[in-house]
Amino acid sequence: MGLLKAAGLYFALVFGAGFILGIPRTLWLVPRLGTRTSELLELPIMLAVTVLAARRIVRRDDLPSSLSSRVAVGAIALGLLLTAEFTLVLWLRGLSVSEYLATRDPVSGTAYYLVLVLFAIMPALVTRK
Repeated sequence: MGLLKAAGLYFALVFGAGFILGIPRTLWLVPRLGTRTSELLELPIMLAVTVLAARRIVRRDDLPSSLSSRVAVGAIALGLLLTAEFTLVLWLRGLSVSEYLATRDPVSGTAYYLVLVLFAIMPALVTRK
């Protein structure tokens, strides 16, 4: 499988799960628990989805085993994820990128950025077997 196809699949699996989880988080958890708690509750689930999706592309999609190939897949997928998030989320919320970054909770926002880094490097961290 080509690097772009693997990156696209990795992005789609994680973004799709995040989109699906974002609906109940926004509609039901945020009003009851607040933004910080809701986002922090969602992060371990998204990290698990990230690990499973990375394993999927590494184990089943004939991704080259070289570190550079896996890092490239993660970087391309991260670019797709950020593009989709900034396009879709900002459009839905009617915010600019600077407004979005300024309104992020300092605790859950920092945790989110760390999970993005893990998302980018996860294909390099998981093993084939």
